[in-house]
Amino acid sequence: MTPPVRVLVAKPGLDGHDRGAKLVARGLRDAGFEVVFTGIRRRVDDIATTAVQEDVALVGLSILSGAHLALTRRTIQALRAAGADDIPVVVGGTIPAGDVDRLYEAGAAAVYPTGTALDTIVAGIRVLTAAPEALSNTED
Repeated sequence: MTPPVRVLVAKPGLDGHDRGAKLVARGLRDAGFEVVFTGIRRRVDDIATTAVQEDVALVGLSILSGAHLALTRRTIQALRAAGADDIPVVVGGTIPAGDVDRLYEAGAAAVYPTGTALDTIVAGIRVLTAAPEALSNTED
C-alpha cells in the first residue's frame, strides 16, 4: 500500500482567519491526503522549513490579507533557498481576478480564489502531486 501524499497548508503573514484553510485541509484529508497544517501567522521561512522537514509534495497558502503577491513570492524564494524548489506552491483566498496571472508569473502552480469548489481544489492538487491513489479515497 502506498503512503498518502503529504501536503502542507499554511497561513503566512499576519492574517488570522483560518476557517477556509481548515476547510481545505479537512477536504484534502478526506480525499486521502496527509495534511500538515501550520496554524496562523507563520513566517515564510518557517513554512519552507516545515515543508522540507515534513517532506511534503505541495505547499498550499491561504491568504486573505491582500498580501498574496508578496507572500507567494517570498514563500517560493524561501523554498528555493532551502533547496526545495521542486515543491509546488498553490495559493487560495481573497485573490482579485487581476492578480491571478501575476501569481502564476510569480511561480504559483495553481490559484484558487475564494469560492472555488473544494472538489476543484482537490482535483488540482491531485494533478500537481500525481496522487492518483487519493482518487479511491474520495467520498461522494
